[in-house]
Amino acid sequence: KALPLCLLLALLLLAPALPARHERGLIFNLDTGELCLQSAQCKSGCCHRHSGLSLARCAPKAAEFQECSPKSIYGVYYKCPCESGLTCDADKTIVGSITNSDFGICKDPRGSGGL
Repeated sequence: KALPLCLLLALLLLAPALPARHERGLIFNLDTGELCLQSAQCKSGCCHRHSGLSLARCAPKAAEFQECSPKSIYGVYYKCPCESGLTCDADKTIVGSITNSDFGICKDPRGSGGL
């Protein structure tokens, strides 16, 4: 009898936590303009800062023809990555990858290059 009671207690304690991860919270699912530490925290997928000393905030991803950064392991960008379906046409260098300064322009890979 003790095992089912423990199981029931565990389910009751965990049940509220399961749907909560989809709701907006203090750590994940942050809106544009909210402070962040990693891009994974933002609904947009971009945690952006203007300079090395500024606070990072969630920002929209870069649209076509806007400046962008390729995806980074750091999770904080000086230029946001491109919106879905676009690619960041940037010259990637080792130094730029380390300093997060490989910037480019968002382009549609299915664009008018062949017309």
